[in-house]
Amino acid sequence: MLIDISELFSNKKTRKKIQLDLEKEKFFYDNEFIGFSKPVKLDLLLKPDGDEIELTGNIETELLLACSRCLETFSYSIHIELNERLSKTLKSEDEDIIFIEDDRLDLNEIVENNIISILPIKKLCNKNCKGLCHQCGINLNHSTCKCEFDDVDPRLAKLKNLFSTD
Repeated sequence: MLIDISELFSNKKTRKKIQLDLEKEKFFYDNEFIGFSKPVKLDLLLKPDGDEIELTGNIETELLLACSRCLETFSYSIHIELNERLSKTLKSEDEDIIFIEDDRLDLNEIVENNIISILPIKKLCNKNCKGLCHQCGINLNHSTCKCEFDDVDPRLAKLKNLFSTD
């Protein structure tokens, strides 16, 4: 969703308040889809600050993520406090400033970039997730399998005979 912010660059006393529910289905990041179970609630304030525009506010939504251990989808609530700086001029020394072209602000890009920045490295449905059996693939959170785990590194197989009581 693009927002016209040309009046903020021309009139330094103008402020723009944006409150809306952004309907998003999903976006692709890091070889997986990040889904949304609720609309993205945006509460933003844009105000001029010299040659730049200061964007403050918050983003609130609920994501649908795939668990890193068991691959099941789970809900992940987020609340992000925003504090961004926008500019029409490209400044190479300050990488934290968002460059604005054609006096339009892309809210989708800001939402996605901020969500990506707070995603956990390891996405777990719960901290005690048992994951999947690496032999039969059954979800160990729901049932147990009858696979025998005799995993011995082939490089250390001879040592196993050393400790056998045969």
